[in-house]
Amino acid sequence: MTHVNHLTWAFPCSVFHPHHPETGFKPQNFNPLIHVPISSVTLKDTTKPLSFTVSSVDTKQNTVTVEESETITTFNFDAYMLEKADIINKALDASIALKEPLTIQEPMRYSLLAGGKRVRPMLCIAACELVGGSQEMGIPAACAVEMIHTMSLIHDDLPCMDNDDLRRGKPTNHKVFGVDVAVLAGDSLLALAFEHVAAATKGVSPDRVVRAIAELAKSVGSEGLVAGQVMDIQSEGLSVSEVKLERLEFIHIHKTAVLLEAAVVLGAIMGGGSDEEIERLRKYARCIGLLFQVVDDILDVTKSSEELGKTAGKDLVADKVTYPKLLGIEKSKEFAAKLMKDAHEQLSAFDPDKAAPLYALANYITHRQN
Repeated sequence: MTHVNHLTWAFPCSVFHPHHPETGFKPQNFNPLIHVPISSVTLKDTTKPLSFTVSSVDTKQNTVTVEESETITTFNFDAYMLEKADIINKALDASIALKEPLTIQEPMRYSLLAGGKRVRPMLCIAACELVGGSQEMGIPAACAVEMIHTMSLIHDDLPCMDNDDLRRGKPTNHKVFGVDVAVLAGDSLLALAFEHVAAATKGVSPDRVVRAIAELAKSVGSEGLVAGQVMDIQSEGLSVSEVKLERLEFIHIHKTAVLLEAAVVLGAIMGGGSDEEIERLRKYARCIGLLFQVVDDILDVTKSSEELGKTAGKDLVADKVTYPKLLGIEKSKEFAAKLMKDAHEQLSAFDPDKAAPLYALANYITHRQN
């Protein structure tokens, strides 16, 4: 049995600060995880500590054990992943039926149904069920987030952006269908995401659907994904001394973390969560969103293209500042462990049985190999 040890080493994560010194980042409707950079405070647990264990057994199934006081929860994460991935893939397939004009439908389906970990839709469903909602209430929103994520990948791979040839182990969209069609396929997926969450959501009040749509729109626009992408472009070629940690965190909070945050928050909204529950889950998602990028940066310099299913070392070639380049590999790993610990702390207020998938997903993001 392998125990996951949560390191207590602290490092600045200043984008959680409401008055960011470099970016002026002022999140709306978001209670910051902390009010000063992590490096300047000692975090105190306000709840009883949880132990979180991942066991590898002979059947090669991962189980998660969450212990709180006298309660012990065992959760089979592999089984959960397989079940939810199958449900999500079927829902995505049904959401974008092959029809005329095939010229645009085929490239949309090509990237949307190309596989992937489906972490974002799983987070959405898990958050929905955690606050008392049903899987059915969360699936349209889960699909919408994955559509927007896929759009971002298509556009990110374009020659004018990252100029990548490989995605999810397959040629990128523009390599198969051409740059012009790839741009339009991404645009179409973006539009479809909002249509789908508005038209396909059942059993949820109109007010909550509208709130979810507003949250999703903000995550992808000039205060979200686009903001991170623009800052990332402007930072290419800059030295480590020019790109401080605060700027790097701003890029990744917006470029990567924002859609994971949207997935969790949309699930909580659709599931009927209270404002307090939604904000606690938002903090959890903000941590694992940044965690996702830290791990991605580490994998980019430690794994091959075959192992990743995408081009390895492309950040180095593009001369981008990453966490390993700024901090080194070991400090980046320690920062990742700190973020996972903080994410777990946000879940401690919830029923451990219902929160088990979110504990497991945070652990999965930390220890993934591609």
